Amino acid sequence: MPFYKQGIVEAGCDEAGRGCLAGPVVAAAVVLPENFDHPLLNDSKQLSEKQRDLLRPLIESQALAWAVGIVDNNEVDQINILNASFLAMHRAVDQLKITPQHLLIDGNRFKKYKNIEHLCVVKGDGKYMSIAAASVLAKTHRDSLMQQLHAQYPNYAWNKNKGYPTKDHRKAISIWGETQYHRKTFRLLPDAVSLKIDFNV
Repeated sequence: MPFYKQGIVEAGCDEAGRGCLAGPVVAAAVVLPENFDHPLLNDSKQLSEKQRDLLRPLIESQALAWAVGIVDNNEVDQINILNASFLAMHRAVDQLKITPQHLLIDGNRFKKYKNIEHLCVVKGDGKYMSIAAASVLAKTHRDSLMQQLHAQYPNYAWNKNKGYPTKDHRKAISIWGETQYHRKTFRLLPDAVSLKIDFNV
């Protein structure tokens, strides 16, 4: 669906990198024009990297407004991953050149942004185009950042795993140790301290 509320400025929001062991959480906020449509646009996880890379410039050029918010791994460790996801979305909305009147949030939790109404939609990136567009931008911008970090630490293959807890990523940590970009509060290895999330925030 194009919009939840017709006739107002509505922004879709989504994040990428929540389950990663390394790197930032990246969120995007997107305001699409009423006539926007593209047959490929869907949840970024359902798209190939090539499809996402094709959609990114189309979304960025045709959106009425779009922005990306970043919360680095040190902040994730300080405030936990749930709060970091909310903060990344807030930072994205902060940067929109148009102030939205309503926010569509992918997921089931969100911290209210100023006085703007919001609606949380589980699997919203497969239901609303603005959330799907935000999903694509968040994912592609984060992937680009991880490619840059890979150049500093090629042993961890972040160009392929993007910081997610793959077998090879964990093996690299066991051999080479943690980097400055790893999330110290995450279970990097089986004997590491596990993440504690406060769901009451």
